[in-house]
Amino acid sequence: MSGTVKRIGDIYQKLYQLYGPQGWWPLIDCKGPKPVKTGAVEGYHPLNYDLPVQRNHIYEIIVGTILTQNTAWLQANTALHNLNDLKALVPEKLLKLDDEILKSAIRPAGFLNQKAIYLKKVTQFFIELDGETPSRKELLEVKGVGNETADSILLYAYKQPEFVVDTYTRRLFSHLGLSHVEISYLKLKNLFENSLPRDVPVYQEYHALIVEHAKRYYNKKPHGVGDPLSRLSI
Repeated sequence: MSGTVKRIGDIYQKLYQLYGPQGWWPLIDCKGPKPVKTGAVEGYHPLNYDLPVQRNHIYEIIVGTILTQNTAWLQANTALHNLNDLKALVPEKLLKLDDEILKSAIRPAGFLNQKAIYLKKVTQFFIELDGETPSRKELLEVKGVGNETADSILLYAYKQPEFVVDTYTRRLFSHLGLSHVEISYLKLKNLFENSLPRDVPVYQEYHALIVEHAKRYYNKKPHGVGDPLSRLSI
């Protein structure tokens, strides 16, 4: 286990050297410096770990976590901007949106019928929180919120130390021999949390760096071709 712990820490350092701070989660009106990354670069805030502060920014991140389920961020971001154009990134306003208008706005993110329901459920939950930080258990009881979405909300919206695991994490770390593709979400999450300091910026950056790296080397088969991590002494 000690060897695995060291490798997980070393991989983080190597990824950070390759790409630098990523500044997740993006916010529509954030004008921070653009990170080194593929895809959209607007709205990120490298090295500013104080965000979000405002209520509507917290809510915007929560909406984003629903929209990005089973789709790429570029599509989710288009849907997010559509909602912003409708002035609907305010929870009370989104709840009042006609269902068909809501579905039309989020169409770019796909699964519009399902996500429209999820958005209204999580919005009602957010309003009922009345500014409090939810527990992971409470989030998982909300329709449409699974492990990855719950951890994304806690880590990025509420700055809680919950490591986010996604498909990219599985691909990269199974290729490097540190886990199996079939490993359960919670086991892989615990592997990271037991190997890293309990630190929100580290968790945010590591997850974002894994996504950036995996998009470059693990999106197409065969996975890992040309991956510089395979050549580094880690």
